[in-house]
Amino acid sequence: MKNTICLLLAMILVSGCRTPQAAANPKSNARAKAILKYVQSLEGRTNKCVMSGQFSNFGQGADLRLVNEIHDQTGHWPAILGVDYAGRGGITHDAPNQAAIEYWKQGGLVTISAHLYNPARTNVDGGGLRDKGVDLDTLLDTRSETHVRWMHELDQLAGGLQQLKEAGVVVLWRPFHEMNGDWFWWDGKDPATFIKLWRQMFDYFTKTKGLDNLLWVYAPNHGDKTAAYYPGDRYVDLAGLDAYTDFIDTNHIKGYAEMAQIKKPFGFTEFGPYGPSNPPGDYDYLRFIQGVQKDFPRTVFFMSWNAKWSLARNTNTTELLNHPWIVNREDLPKGLAGSP
Repeated sequence: MKNTICLLLAMILVSGCRTPQAAANPKSNARAKAILKYVQSLEGRTNKCVMSGQFSNFGQGADLRLVNEIHDQTGHWPAILGVDYAGRGGITHDAPNQAAIEYWKQGGLVTISAHLYNPARTNVDGGGLRDKGVDLDTLLDTRSETHVRWMHELDQLAGGLQQLKEAGVVVLWRPFHEMNGDWFWWDGKDPATFIKLWRQMFDYFTKTKGLDNLLWVYAPNHGDKTAAYYPGDRYVDLAGLDAYTDFIDTNHIKGYAEMAQIKKPFGFTEFGPYGPSNPPGDYDYLRFIQGVQKDFPRTVFFMSWNAKWSLARNTNTTELLNHPWIVNREDLPKGLAGSP
């Protein structure tokens, strides 16, 4: 009996919970609910079960050039396009939204992150991404000037996301990524305070701003405390790990065991071969999917970072995108994105 119980626990850890959960926002629109349902359906399949993704660029640099290069090289479009609202001098969404809308119209999914500027700074033009010692409580203190600047930043973000709502685009929204690290101003803080900040953004965007086109993505960096900052099932739709390494196994990518217990679809929300700086651009991308198959069976999506980490700058990307597990843009159900 003891061995049977241990085996059952191991199976749960590997496979997670495949019982689909409702969208975190009860008022999510029909397209968002359909996309969430589709993503949930990928887990447990033995074919076409991992959506490919490629990050484009930050702010004004966001466009479709990189995914076009990938198509030219491989004959495939990634299922997911990634952009970021961080621009020169603060939040910008013109170029990211233009790329997102175009890719959506072509039938692709969209994920957006934001390398947020530090609202504790008095400089209204942004900056301070890597500031240390920021007290997150001041962002939530309605009597503080930091709170005023924080709400202004949230309004800037919501303005961009509202444009996408009006264009019919569903966004895999990935805020506060790598919150368990020590390199961004929101990183490594008291988990309880961080969770309050996440929930405040969630409530403001969903209830006050009425953004019903968002699916919320929780994305710590691989390593320690990957689940410690989890805001709760009612505030998250998808979960994943950011990982920069060429070794796709649990000895080099830490924290999967904790993440696999979260009852949300799992993915690699950022992936970059070799490490976080100066990759040579000669990574064999078949190693990635082979490692996923072996050690990360709950994976249903990934997004490669840009520059020399990208699918366009490394080797065996055609073989990766031809792999029977991979879902490319052309494999997505008709009408899931773009025109119904």
